[in-house]
Amino acid sequence: MPAFCDVALPVPLEIAFTYAVGETAPVVGGRVLVPFRAKRLVGIVTRLHDTAPSVKAKPILTVMDTAPVLDDGLLGLGQWIADYYLAPPGEVFRSMLPLVAEVKRGTAYSITETGLAALHDSANIGSSRRSKRSAEEQTLEYEALDFLANHEDGAVRGSKLRSATGIARALLEGMVRKKWITREDVSAVRDASRTVRVAVLVEAAAGSSKDLSSRARREAPSRGTPLVTTEDEVKGKKLNANQQTLLSSLAIAGGRQRVDELNQLAVPRSTLQTLVKRGLVEIVEEPADFKVASITTRSPLEFELTAAQRTALDTIEAAIHARKFSVSLIHGVTGSGKTAVYLSAMRQVLAEGRSAIMLVPEIGLTPAAAAHLHTVFGEEVAILHSGLTDPERAEQWHRIHRGEARIVVGTRSAVFAPVKDLALIVVDEEHDHSYKQEETPRYHARDVAVMRGKSSGAAVVLGSATPSLESFHNAQKGKYALIELKDRVADRPLPEVEIVDLRREFQETGEDQLFSRRLIEEVQQRVQAGEQAIILMNRRGYSAVVLCRACGQTVQCKNCAIALTHHKGSARLECHYCGFRAAVPKKCPQCESEYVYFLGSGTEKVEERLHAAFPTARIGRLDRDTVRGRYDFERMLNQLDSGEIDLLVGTQMVAKGHDIHGVTLVGVVGADFALGFPDFRAAERTFQLLTQVAGRAGRGKIPGKVVLQTYYPDHYAIQFAQQHDFTGFAAKELQFRKWMHYPPYTAVANVLVRSDDLQHALRYSGELGQWFKHTSMEGVRVMGPAAAPIVRLKRDYRYHFVLKAASREKLNGVLRAMLRFADERKIPRTNVIVDMDAVSLM
Repeated sequence: MPAFCDVALPVPLEIAFTYAVGETAPVVGGRVLVPFRAKRLVGIVTRLHDTAPSVKAKPILTVMDTAPVLDDGLLGLGQWIADYYLAPPGEVFRSMLPLVAEVKRGTAYSITETGLAALHDSANIGSSRRSKRSAEEQTLEYEALDFLANHEDGAVRGSKLRSATGIARALLEGMVRKKWITREDVSAVRDASRTVRVAVLVEAAAGSSKDLSSRARREAPSRGTPLVTTEDEVKGKKLNANQQTLLSSLAIAGGRQRVDELNQLAVPRSTLQTLVKRGLVEIVEEPADFKVASITTRSPLEFELTAAQRTALDTIEAAIHARKFSVSLIHGVTGSGKTAVYLSAMRQVLAEGRSAIMLVPEIGLTPAAAAHLHTVFGEEVAILHSGLTDPERAEQWHRIHRGEARIVVGTRSAVFAPVKDLALIVVDEEHDHSYKQEETPRYHARDVAVMRGKSSGAAVVLGSATPSLESFHNAQKGKYALIELKDRVADRPLPEVEIVDLRREFQETGEDQLFSRRLIEEVQQRVQAGEQAIILMNRRGYSAVVLCRACGQTVQCKNCAIALTHHKGSARLECHYCGFRAAVPKKCPQCESEYVYFLGSGTEKVEERLHAAFPTARIGRLDRDTVRGRYDFERMLNQLDSGEIDLLVGTQMVAKGHDIHGVTLVGVVGADFALGFPDFRAAERTFQLLTQVAGRAGRGKIPGKVVLQTYYPDHYAIQFAQQHDFTGFAAKELQFRKWMHYPPYTAVANVLVRSDDLQHALRYSGELGQWFKHTSMEGVRVMGPAAAPIVRLKRDYRYHFVLKAASREKLNGVLRAMLRFADERKIPRTNVIVDMDAVSLM
C-alpha cells in the first residue's frame, strides 16, 4: 500500500498537498478528510505514491470513499477546467461534487491559561465605566469562560456553548483574539441516513387556517404573498400577521410542510417556535423524501413529429449510434418543437441502455424540464441544481452514481453528473449567459459540455432560437453541424411584432407614461376576450433610483457604487448586488432636503399600474421578490397555465422556455436598457431577450402579438427582433465583432483586481499594469488598467484589464505568467480574478 497520497484541496492554490496514508487506503478520485492549518477540509486524492515530502506529512483523518467518486474521465475534465480557466484544481473538484451534506461542520472551544486567569480576575473588574452594552458583553464572556472551565470533557462544541450561555459568534471570535480560548475545527463525516424536520398543523389550528388559505389562494396571484390580517383568532387568541402567513402556508400545503421551506418565507424564524409553544404546530422528524416536480405539463411526445423535427432527430440519432464525438446546433424558432426532438433522442438513448444529460439555464426552468422527462422516463430521471438542499443534491448524485437514474436534468453543475456510458448531452437555450459561472471556477457549462462530450465520445446537442454568436460561427465554419427548424409546429405563425416609439408617444401625449396607448388597447382586448398576456419589465422593484432634487445626489448602497432600488411593498431600499437594505428616507441623507424624488420603474410599479388600469383582471408577478420558496416559480406558472391569472408581469424570468398556450399577447415595457451598457454583447443580449419573450405569444391555436415599447426603434437589434430574423442580426453583429476584434474572432479575458482597501487595489492594478507594459506578449493585446464599470461592489474596489488574442494558447500563457508575477509581488490570489471567455465586463 502506498505510504503517501496527493490531495487537491478547495483552497486558492494551484498545488496538491501530500498526506500520510493510514490503515485504510484511499483511492484516486476518492474523498478524504484532512487537516489543513487550523481547519479540516475535504479533498480529492489525485495520486498515490511512496515519495516522502521534504516536511513531515500529516496523516489523513478519514477516508470517505472506498471507490472513486470522480472517475478518470471526470478527473481529466476537472483538470482541463483548472488549466483552461486558470482555477485551482481543488476548487474545481469541489464544484463538481454536490456532497457537502456528507460532512458535518463543527467548531469546538477550549479555555486557555490566559482565559482561566481572566476568569479568576473577573470578580475584581468593575463595569461602572463601561457602557451597558459592554457590561452585558463582558458578562456573557465570563459566563462562557465559566462554562468551559467547568466542562469536564475538554473542548465544547460551539453550538452547545452558544445554546448554554447565549453568547454570539462575534464575541467568541473576540475571545479567541484575546487568547482566552482556542478554536478547533472538529468537522467529521456525517451519518449517511437522512431525515428532515416537518411542521405539522395540529387539528385545533387547521379549521381557522382553512379560511386563511382560501383567501391566500384568491389573493396570491395579484399580491404575490398570502393574504393575512390581524383579526383572525385560533383557540381564542389573536394571531399576528407573521403567524397567519405561516399558518396559511401550512394550510395551502395540506397541513404538512418542511421546516426548511417555511424558513424561506418572509417571516422571522422565531415565529414557527412561537406557534409550537402555543400548541398550533408540531415539529416531527421524518425520513427524507424527494419531490421531482409539481408543475403541470403536457408531454411533447403526444404530438407527431413534423418533417423538420424528424430530420433533426435522424441527424442526432445517427451521431449517437456512431459512438463518436460530435456537436450539433439546433437553430429553431420559438415554438418549433425543439424539446420534442430532445426527448425523442433521449428516449432512444435510454432504450439502448445508455445515459443522457440535459442542461437548462436557470433553476426556474428545471421543474418544467424535469416534469417533461418524468412523464416520459419515470424514475429514471434525476435532478441537480442549487435550489435543492444539500442533502437532496447528495441523494440525487448518489442515485446517478449507482446507475439508478440514467437521465439527468439540471443547471450548469449537472454537466458533471457521474452517469455511466454517456451518449448524449443536450444544452437547451445554449445562448443563455447563466451557463457562465460568476465565481471560481469561472467555467462556461456549454463549453464544458462540449469538452465532456469529446472525452466521452458522446453526441452534444446545443439548441436555441437565438444561438450565441460563438456557436453560430462554429456552425458556419463547419465545426458544428447546423440543424434548422424554421417553422412552428402545427403551422402556427410567429407573432406579429408592433414597435411603439416612446419618443413619439411622449410628443403626442405630452406625458411620460409607463404604458403606451397601443399597449393599453391590446391588453384591454385580451382581458375582454378571456385571453392571457405577459408584460416584460426587466427590472424588479418599484423605482430604480431615489434622487434628491435639491443637491442631485442619489441614495447609494454603502457597499457598492450602485443606487439603491425602491421596493414599495416592503417599504425599503435594496441593493440588488449585495443585498444591503435601508429605510426609505424622508429627507436627503446628504443635504437633508425634503425634496426626495423617485425615478424609474420596475415590476412592482408595473403590477400596481396594471391593477389600476384593469381592476377586474387577475394579475401575477414573477421576479426574485415573489419567488422566495422552492415551489413558488412552479406554482405561479401552474396558475398561468390553468387560466387562474390573466396578466403576468415579470423580469426575464418570464421570457425563457415557457409553453403557455393561453398567452396571446406579450407587452415589452422595459427591455432595451442594456443597449446603453458599456458591454460589447449589449446588442446580442437585447436581441435574444426580445426574441425569446416574443416567442411566448401565440403558442396555442390563437395567433399571438407583441407590442414592443422602446426609445431605440431604429437600432438594428430592435429591427431584427421585430422581423424574427436571427440570421440577419447575426450577420450584422458578426461584422461589427470582426472589425473590433471581439469574440468569436478573438478570445477575451477579463482580469479583475479587487480589494476592500482602495490603496491596495490601486497598487495591485498599477504593478500588474507595469508588468503588462514591459512584458513581450506577441499576439496579445492588453487594455487597462481602468476602473471597472461598477467600481465598487460588495465593499471591494475594482479595476480591470481586458485582454484579447487570436490564440487561446498564447492568451493562457500570458495570464499564467501574470499570475506568477502577482505571486512574486505578494498580491493575494483571491484579489486577482481571471475570467477567461468573459461574458460580462461589468
